[in-house]
Amino acid sequence: ILREHRVDIVAPQGSITKVDCPIIEITGELQVSIQQLNHDTPISIIPNSVLDRMWEFIGKEQSNYDLIVNFAYDWLPFYLSLFLNVPIAHLVSMGSLSKAMDEIIEKTSISFPGTIAVHTKAQAETFPFASRCRIVGNGIDLKDYQYCDKPDNYLVWVARISPEKGLEDAVEATKNTGIPLKIMGLLQDKSYWESIQQSYPDAPVEYLGFLPVKEMQLVLRRSRGYLMTHRWSEAFGMTAIQSLACGVPVITYNKGGPTEIVRHGQTGWLVESGNLVELVKAINNLDKLDRLACRQQAEAEYSIQVYGNRMENWFYDILAQTSYSLRS
Repeated sequence: ILREHRVDIVAPQGSITKVDCPIIEITGELQVSIQQLNHDTPISIIPNSVLDRMWEFIGKEQSNYDLIVNFAYDWLPFYLSLFLNVPIAHLVSMGSLSKAMDEIIEKTSISFPGTIAVHTKAQAETFPFASRCRIVGNGIDLKDYQYCDKPDNYLVWVARISPEKGLEDAVEATKNTGIPLKIMGLLQDKSYWESIQQSYPDAPVEYLGFLPVKEMQLVLRRSRGYLMTHRWSEAFGMTAIQSLACGVPVITYNKGGPTEIVRHGQTGWLVESGNLVELVKAINNLDKLDRLACRQQAEAEYSIQVYGNRMENWFYDILAQTSYSLRS
């Protein structure tokens, strides 16, 4: 939009955005997230599906656009690529979770080369078609994150409170160091959270809830370090670049996308997954890291401008492979 492209957003009713462009709101019921299904669960389209209605609208209006960009990790948009006349750029937001999704994305990558993008190499490698994925990274608006060079004495953990995020490791580590831990994120699994509280009744932890970005970064920026103790392979790790933008070093398990973000020994520490001894050691070595280097990495690699360059280049490469010309 800032580069004078005309952009329309098609989204479920009630969606909001910070950018100044039209939102075409579609009514209907939301699909169950692929994350909540088993790997072998067959794909089904629910009655009155908002996803179905969104793509019905796109099919009718496609002649008004040069390119359609799909951000939905759902089966239908990939399937419909075969039936639309306008090219579709698919940004896949998660790693392999579903056999049916893997199959339809792979078919799309073969039928329409260059149209599948992911955030990291680690994410791509969860799929059997990794070599056909374009790596585009991610980005944030750095104006929303304030650099802080004089932190307070506490650590931060930001994620959904769910078993795959490994919160108990962060709590165990902070209990061992005595450094307070502030926890932020959606309380997705209440029983899991209660079990952590019961297991670590004396740990110096404080749950602040799920906070908007403006409030979250105010807490994050003043922390000594940010902990990522995920048990699954993160596709990217958005909170890692949010942390760097605030000048906060990241300690992360060496699993998934964050390993491609954190510069070991410069802007954070990479720790063997599940190794609490190494996790505690990394916490004790936080002061060896340069907070300004963290902010500078965010500016060089993850600003919205840099991310925009990568995305725009991808879009132009897709259009160059087709017979479509850009509309003025």
